[in-house]
Amino acid sequence: MNSPAPRRSVLLGRMSLPERNHLTDLLRTETVGGVLLLVAAVIALIWANTPLGDSYEAVRGFHLGPASLGLDLSLQHWAADGLLAVFFFVAGIELKRELVAGELRDPKAAALPVVAALCGMVMPAVVYTVVTTTGGGSLDGWAVPTATDIAFALAVLAVIGTSLPSALRAFLLTLAVVDDLFAILVIAVFFTSTLNFWALGGAALGLGVFFVLLRKGVRGWYVYVPLALVIWGLMYNSGVHATIAGVAMGLMLRCHRREGESHSPGEHIEHLVRPLSAGLAVPLFALFSAGVSVSGGALHDVFTRPETLGVVLGLVLGKAVGIFGGTWLTTRLTKASLNPDLKWPDVFAVSALAGIGFTVSLLIGELAFASDPVLTDEIKAAVLTGTLTAAVLATVLLKIRNAKYRRLYEEENRDEDRDGIPDIYEEGTPAYHLRMAALLEEKAAEHRRRAEVAAASDAGQDGPA
Repeated sequence: MNSPAPRRSVLLGRMSLPERNHLTDLLRTETVGGVLLLVAAVIALIWANTPLGDSYEAVRGFHLGPASLGLDLSLQHWAADGLLAVFFFVAGIELKRELVAGELRDPKAAALPVVAALCGMVMPAVVYTVVTTTGGGSLDGWAVPTATDIAFALAVLAVIGTSLPSALRAFLLTLAVVDDLFAILVIAVFFTSTLNFWALGGAALGLGVFFVLLRKGVRGWYVYVPLALVIWGLMYNSGVHATIAGVAMGLMLRCHRREGESHSPGEHIEHLVRPLSAGLAVPLFALFSAGVSVSGGALHDVFTRPETLGVVLGLVLGKAVGIFGGTWLTTRLTKASLNPDLKWPDVFAVSALAGIGFTVSLLIGELAFASDPVLTDEIKAAVLTGTLTAAVLATVLLKIRNAKYRRLYEEENRDEDRDGIPDIYEEGTPAYHLRMAALLEEKAAEHRRRAEVAAASDAGQDGPA
């Protein structure tokens, strides 16, 4: 007797209800933050390209902070090194949660986002390298087009109003989480210059104290916030990019729930800090970093200089081809099948959307060309151009399938038994059918009552006029 064939795993299939609820809450915050990010970027561009442009440069170049501690920084540097540490702290928590309780906890399930994200970083770097090598440009910016900005991508989805199914949203989010991990590694490895081992040792000691306090169950923001500031300051002075301190502290938080807990400490802190990151830290970074000249000459340089052209093509072409190719490759390696409700053009559209690389791309651009302010601004203009182009391309591709997405979205959120849980998670349970039977019986009784009222009314009208 032949044994039944093994079931093929499904890529981009339905997620569990807890994961779906977490995704919904997270995307709500990130979407609002993305809109604020978009607004901040527009304000920066307008401010920098009006007669008030000199005041923009004066404001972001204004220095403050204790020089004796090596922290006499401009507002632009405070935003890039300080506020983005909050962003990376949240990214560290989300990565930890994904590793212990989310899509990345299962190696088989993690294969898709990891391979897709890795290909989505390698291919833009390859595109940039080929373009700059051919044009005789600098290879220093190879990492600029490798990052995806999830907040900006979600803002685009909010603006165009597409009802993207939760499976594709989850895929985009998990891609961004893995993307952040690789971006962190790139910043730590390739953009660390001279090291101050005393400061680095102090930061490591501070992180050790942070870890011990967490494991001992010590509570109180008045303990952790001052300690975090000390760790950040030491990390900044060590020569390692200060945002690494945020990631390290985020990864130390416990993100699995113990018996009797509705939320883990990591989830609770993420819930508190994410609005600060999405609503303040990242928009302020955009305000002080996105203000570049968009004159005709600057735009001409974007498409003629090899470094800037490499960034644009890396974001638009490299991201889309890399993520799509990585996803397709995963199906071949794992012999999995794509969710039957979705098609490969849907995967390509989301892959194109991942070409929106704003926050981390701008940061890496500043780090890669720190010694050349003119080229730094041109790279920023290239990031903005590539991001806008990728957004327009993704919008066109997503709008073509939006009617299908709307039907899938409505089916995912259908709640006919009115218990607050989508029906697709309950249709196999007896309780669901009993609730539906009770609701239908209630409706039937109401219709019978109305029929009796209508019949009585008709009988009263049958007499002589």
